[in-house]
Amino acid sequence: MVVGRRPGVLVRPVSMEEGRRLQRISRTSKDPIRLRRALVVLKSAQGQPVRNITSPLQVSEDYVRNAIHALSERGFDALDPKWSGGRPRTIDDQVRERISV
Repeated sequence: MVVGRRPGVLVRPVSMEEGRRLQRISRTSKDPIRLRRALVVLKSAQGQPVRNITSPLQVSEDYVRNAIHALSERGFDALDPKWSGGRPRTIDDQVRERISV
């Protein structure tokens, strides 16, 4: 079995307006996750390979690939973090009521 290099992953072609939007996000974003994802996509749009993006941003190659694929699939919504509400409740309201009495 021959193990070869993974093929290069680049973001889909980015329009001028999208490029400006990515630059604006990378300069003004207060959210570190959104900032990092925007920088990953911006560097990829500039033609930098995955390996060159990982080192300065301190992220893994999988993180870069996931960010690139997410933007290609979902657009700019992929830059926003998806915060969940936490672990689902394990005690329902009836049991909670009995405990508090």
